[in-house]
Amino acid sequence: MSKIAIVTDSNSGISQEKAKEMGIHVLPMPFLINGKEYLDGVDLFPKEFYEYLEKDADVSTSQPSPESVMEMWDGLLKEYDEIVHIPMSSGLSGSCQTARMLAEDYNGRVEVVNNQRISITQVSSVIDAQNLAKAGKSAAQIRTVLEEEALQASIYITLITLKYLKKGGRITPAAAALGTMLRLKPVLQIQGERLDAFSKVRTMSAAKRVMLDAIRSDLEKRFDGCKMRIDVAHTNNEAQALEFKKEIEAEFPEYPVMLVNELSLSVACHIGDGALAVACSRIVEV
Repeated sequence: MSKIAIVTDSNSGISQEKAKEMGIHVLPMPFLINGKEYLDGVDLFPKEFYEYLEKDADVSTSQPSPESVMEMWDGLLKEYDEIVHIPMSSGLSGSCQTARMLAEDYNGRVEVVNNQRISITQVSSVIDAQNLAKAGKSAAQIRTVLEEEALQASIYITLITLKYLKKGGRITPAAAALGTMLRLKPVLQIQGERLDAFSKVRTMSAAKRVMLDAIRSDLEKRFDGCKMRIDVAHTNNEAQALEFKKEIEAEFPEYPVMLVNELSLSVACHIGDGALAVACSRIVEV
């Protein structure tokens, strides 16, 4: 049986410390902040990141350099037979396509998964990959399964500010001003390649109800009879996330929340702090 390394990127929200606990490897994503490059989880952490946002710093995301990707792979292939590399959704970044091009020079030893996921649903793909590897699947077989499962997950996110959607050009300044005046809280959905509007409400309690109803619809209609996991995430809002976890477990007692985590900084960059999110993902049967 091949010895397989599982690699993802920090768009998963998995810290370097957590990666060591899990026995996986995380490629840090670069950020440009006021013209200076930082690496997510290396010299940029959530506390400092949100301080930069609060100060209206110029923050943007970037792709890992080809050299940094190959340096990680080359190091791992001294110890492992194969690599399964799980980057963020190809629809949200070009890093997946870049990695696929680089993998062509590795004679089949590196399989790059176009998994169409980000943040907490990307974490579930990493865990699925680990379980498949333990079951004796090859890197190529793991990639095939994860790509077949790519769209079997959803994330719903409630924002407390429209500022960063406006700043990123996702909504017009006029729409942001009107939404702020009406105290609207948008609920967004990430499913596959897109970050889309899902609903608009005026209170956090109403937003949480919309998200709970959306998860219920997914569980009952899209995933009826499937083995599922539910996860909670937030942007600098842990206390409310833990409270939301209790509400979710009361609503869905048969689905204990498996993870409460920060949404990845690459998502937070576009939505700001204070957000709450809930995700459901189908668990791959091994």
